[in-house]
Amino acid sequence: MIQPQPIQPSEFDAIKPPLHPDAAYKRIVIKLSGEALGGEGGFGINPEKVEDFAKRIKEVYDLGIEIGIVCGGGNLWRGVVGVERGMEQSTADHMGMIATIMNGLALQDALQRMGMVSRVQTAISINSIAEPYIRLRAIRHLEKGRVVIIAGGTGNPYFTTDTAAALRAMEMGAEVVIKATKVNGVYTADPKKDPNAVRYDHLTYDDVLMQRLEVMDMTAFALCREHDMPILILNLWASGDLVQAVLGHSEVGTLISAAKA
Repeated sequence: MIQPQPIQPSEFDAIKPPLHPDAAYKRIVIKLSGEALGGEGGFGINPEKVEDFAKRIKEVYDLGIEIGIVCGGGNLWRGVVGVERGMEQSTADHMGMIATIMNGLALQDALQRMGMVSRVQTAISINSIAEPYIRLRAIRHLEKGRVVIIAGGTGNPYFTTDTAAALRAMEMGAEVVIKATKVNGVYTADPKKDPNAVRYDHLTYDDVLMQRLEVMDMTAFALCREHDMPILILNLWASGDLVQAVLGHSEVGTLISAAKA
């Protein structure tokens, strides 16, 4: 009689690191713009930038934090440009969704090469190269220590990837939406133009509205405000800032929430 053999761990199985005792969050969603992955002028896909971003994700991954990433697609296609030239908006937006999937696949490849098991889930059907977005499956991946890359936006035209990040963060039970930018948080004025500009450590949703601060798409912001989803604005490319932020260090970025601590 043939004895059943024990199932051996696959090289594709994730080994989830233990949660760091100082971690401020257990589960996060990072909104990454397409331009952040772009080459010269923000266009195309720059492999070095993709790899650099993956390294920063690895630093957070090693803290045992569950990570979801929502990709933009502006480095490959901007729907607004198509609309300005006469294209029907639904068509232009669907082209943008496809661009986010291309970015998601590039990012998945970089993460996998660094030892992070990842899954690309999309809101539009493209089953031969990515999973459909299914909330419970995405949560299961996170619990198993896999990085979940959300592409395809919300799957609907007229909605931005900022809105997709807010929506998926709430669906997957994330504790914060981290919007990766080129600036270390929200300032009283443009720090590139005003040397006296001061960074806010913490703002309330009402502060953002009253001061008319542009932190993200207003539909996305309204969702976060209504459902009390904190937003953290930071400079992803500043070395160590992402790690410091998820460890709760207030000197990094700007946290936006219902009330100040």
